[in-house]
Amino acid sequence: MLEIKSRSAFDSWLSTPHTARLPAAIQVLDLRPYKDSLAGQDFHGSIFLSCTLCPVSTFAIVKAGGVIIPDSQFLSFPAHRERLYSPAEIFAGYQGGGLEDYQRSYDYKVYREFMFGGKHDTPLDVGLFRYLHDHSITDALYELIRERKVVAIMGGHGMERKDPYYTKIAKLSRRLTKAGFLMVSGGGPGGMEATHLGAYFAGRSEEEMIDAIAQMSVRPKGAAAGKEYADDDWLKRAWDILAAYPQTDEDKLKYPSIGIPTWFYGHEPPSPFPTHIAKYFSNSIREDGLLMIARHGVIFAPGSAGTRQEVFQDAAQNHYGTSGYYSPMIMLGKDYWNGQTDDEYSYPVWPLLSQSASENYRKLLAISDDEAEIEALIKRYEPEKHRV
Repeated sequence: MLEIKSRSAFDSWLSTPHTARLPAAIQVLDLRPYKDSLAGQDFHGSIFLSCTLCPVSTFAIVKAGGVIIPDSQFLSFPAHRERLYSPAEIFAGYQGGGLEDYQRSYDYKVYREFMFGGKHDTPLDVGLFRYLHDHSITDALYELIRERKVVAIMGGHGMERKDPYYTKIAKLSRRLTKAGFLMVSGGGPGGMEATHLGAYFAGRSEEEMIDAIAQMSVRPKGAAAGKEYADDDWLKRAWDILAAYPQTDEDKLKYPSIGIPTWFYGHEPPSPFPTHIAKYFSNSIREDGLLMIARHGVIFAPGSAGTRQEVFQDAAQNHYGTSGYYSPMIMLGKDYWNGQTDDEYSYPVWPLLSQSASENYRKLLAISDDEAEIEALIKRYEPEKHRV
């Protein structure tokens, strides 16, 4: 099936004779000017996704065998997107203030609808629109990462900006981005934010990035430990850095990164530092997909239950070779992942992982505290030598 995302492509397709015209998915186009030319066509097998149509065109397409999936007038999100979100789209309505200001954003509006519509016991129509939306996000995501060397960093959302691991992640992500890798993460606060901050500063000096981290690390008095994302000014501090260190259009193209958050955890705002945001309703699809696309490796920074789950989820993917490749799994933090720190979430994950790994990917496991060593391990990996 053809995918049509521009008026010029639609013009070319529509002008093709019926007998030679392939079925197509026409995505997010305003087709109201085509009222006359849509009449008398054959659209069997074609789908019109989130297109703008007048009543006459709607009747003509359906009569000609086409399927129309419009946006819902009762929901804030579209049934279909032809590309990933930009930070500007996710934060539309936000003016750079505190949490109350953030609650005016598109992102929070969709989260509020998500909670009202039910996380689990969802009405059929709402559920269908969520799945359609998520399907389009996956489609756009795979289109964007094609031919890219994708590396994921997984880390806890409770990691504070002053945490030394936050800086380690940012340094590592900056280095890998400059080396041509596409960095992805769960797109939220903590270690995830550090991933995108590093990619964001790939076009600037490391000293500027360290200064930015210092500025963002100043928390309100009495703020709760491990919940910096709940600070009223958490997002504002990031927004101030975006203004103080603007990214050029050239750097946006040269040093992209993709945040992959979910409205399932919508109480915590996503990071505004990625150039692209693939936001999902389904957390299970989001997590499995995030690990699946990281063909060039996953780096696991300190985190709690979610990060531990991702360690063994990635191990299962490697065990069965579900992505078609065996990929590196690198633990950042020797003491943490050996359960030798005072952190309540520090468990001996590394011994279990390294002892239970199959021969197929055991040699791709590593644990280190050194960003340069991890960078070198990622750079040395050659996927074609590790095909399933």
